[in-house]
Amino acid sequence: MEKPIILCGLGRMGSRVLDYLLATRRPVVIIDTVCKPDDPRLRGARLIVGDCRQREVLQAAGADEAGGVLILTNDDLINVTTALAVRSLNRDVRIVLRMFNQNLLARLGKAVSNVFALSTSMLTAPILAITALTGQALGTYRVDEQPEGLRQIVDITISPNSPLRGRTLSELMTRRNVVFLAHCGQHGKWRTLLEVHPETVLAAGDHLIVHGEPHELAPLLSSGERQDPPTRWANWMFRMGRAAWNTVLEMEKAVLICALVFFSVVALSTLVLKANVEGYTYAKALLQTVSVMATAAALPDEKYDVIRVYVSALRITGAVLLAAFTAFVTQYLLRAKLGGALEVRRIPESGHVVVCGLSTVGFRVVEELVRLKEPVVVIELDPTNRFVSTARRLGAAVMIGDASVIELLRQANVGTARAVVSATNNDMTNLEVALLVQELNPQCRMVLLLNDPQFAQMLRDAAGVALAVCVPALAAPAFLAGLFGDRVESVFFIDERLFAVIDLIIDEGDRFAGKTIRALAVDYHMLPVCLERTKATVPPPKSLLAGRLEPGDRLFCVVALDDVEPLLQRKPATAAFAVEVTAMPGTARDWLIGIARMKNGCSLEEADQLTSQVPFRLAGGLTRGEAEDLLAQLQRERITARICPHEELLSTTA
Repeated sequence: MEKPIILCGLGRMGSRVLDYLLATRRPVVIIDTVCKPDDPRLRGARLIVGDCRQREVLQAAGADEAGGVLILTNDDLINVTTALAVRSLNRDVRIVLRMFNQNLLARLGKAVSNVFALSTSMLTAPILAITALTGQALGTYRVDEQPEGLRQIVDITISPNSPLRGRTLSELMTRRNVVFLAHCGQHGKWRTLLEVHPETVLAAGDHLIVHGEPHELAPLLSSGERQDPPTRWANWMFRMGRAAWNTVLEMEKAVLICALVFFSVVALSTLVLKANVEGYTYAKALLQTVSVMATAAALPDEKYDVIRVYVSALRITGAVLLAAFTAFVTQYLLRAKLGGALEVRRIPESGHVVVCGLSTVGFRVVEELVRLKEPVVVIELDPTNRFVSTARRLGAAVMIGDASVIELLRQANVGTARAVVSATNNDMTNLEVALLVQELNPQCRMVLLLNDPQFAQMLRDAAGVALAVCVPALAAPAFLAGLFGDRVESVFFIDERLFAVIDLIIDEGDRFAGKTIRALAVDYHMLPVCLERTKATVPPPKSLLAGRLEPGDRLFCVVALDDVEPLLQRKPATAAFAVEVTAMPGTARDWLIGIARMKNGCSLEEADQLTSQVPFRLAGGLTRGEAEDLLAQLQRERITARICPHEELLSTTA
């Protein structure tokens, strides 16, 4: 009997993870303090009511013989305590736990063996960022930490006006560096992974699941539909004038009045000196006014008592105004008002992304957008939020205020923004922001972050908010992936079937070393999407399927979750197939002799005799993938051949 998976905590996150676990058809045991045996979420899963930190409760759930443990409560202390209790019962079981404290994530895995700690914000931020930029995202993962290392899996529907209509998948793969994971036509049947035929012609209503880099997928996502608004670049004078005007509006009234009086006195004095002192130009009168007010300098030719009295009064006025102006400006700067005023200067005219709310998830979204070199504007209500200063250092423009106030959204140029991500900790505030944004800019891509999955689904279905996304739904696949190890990068659904992105690391002595990628793809029912080579001496393959794996390679592939375990454990495939050559050109016989010698381990004379007359068995005892790979090599040489079961070919020969 298969070992059960123990799930501690059946909150919103736990409920979503349970859906994925049940989809894998693995036995599940749930530990929760408030769940009832008749809870409809259980759907046959076994329930243990109790505190998951208690040793006897874990023993009753079978932690000492479990196939994996997921700890998903909302308290870091409970999660860590439970992980330590499980480890004392079972030293080998893999533990996946939810952590809110970012500093403990990596360190906990180093301190306790075989523990995989995950943060909800770090899991959801990449998907939210890519959703804001492209509009759709089933999943994301990273090949490396470089900005170009991000990969995305998206769902595309071919609209009636789409220029993709009438094109074949092979044509799109040639123009764009993308891989098609699944296709569903008008007949309603999904073809996945290797079942997707490259010569399929796209029609209106077709659904595609596509893998690729964000910049390669963006034209496919926007084809035939609304394009992002073009960037509107204002001239330098307009931008600086807007910055100056907004700075004036942000000033305190005392500072503004004092400044106006000060500059008015300077201007009036300049006119007085120009009119009453012989030989003074406007420039000289201005310089003399500033000198008298700032340094109490004397006029070089004070001929009249009236001028002497005026200069004396100007010195007194200058001393008072300078002291008052300095005091008010100093107080203004100390209150950090100038920073907010100058922040307006950095808000782009258009084409930017506005993030409302510097929650933990919101800040991670800002980090991801900055990494992708996208212009970001942040609106945060709390000026003491711990992420405000860090967001500014990253280069984002931060505005302090309530995102649900429409005037503040106007100041953030939401009307010309590329997208808005509402990521506060309050679902109703996020909904209010979304409705205001739709009022200001109906064409803006609005990503609405919610904690309640049912609320998110209702908004998508009834209110037309297509990008209402749920945190548990985004993060749950990664918690499930943690049960299989850190080589599972992402998990997602296609037609109610669960698929995973696997990072296969080929070590020295690996069973897969030296194998062709096509053979592995057929034998293990997976689709390769990316190959990373660490050895510079090994050239990258022209075709991914035709490549041969070498030690040090990293192969990223998509596989149904049911087939993950044989792939990760390198279970050998059944070798029960043979390849029979039925026709060949005369020029290919010498090449076939070499293949026959290599596949059958025979001498030159034996290979020559074998290939002298068709049909003949070229190789036997092959896996299905090895047979497919050999058949592809033969077809490149214009040789006709077929694959058949090994026993069938032997009986025919006998």
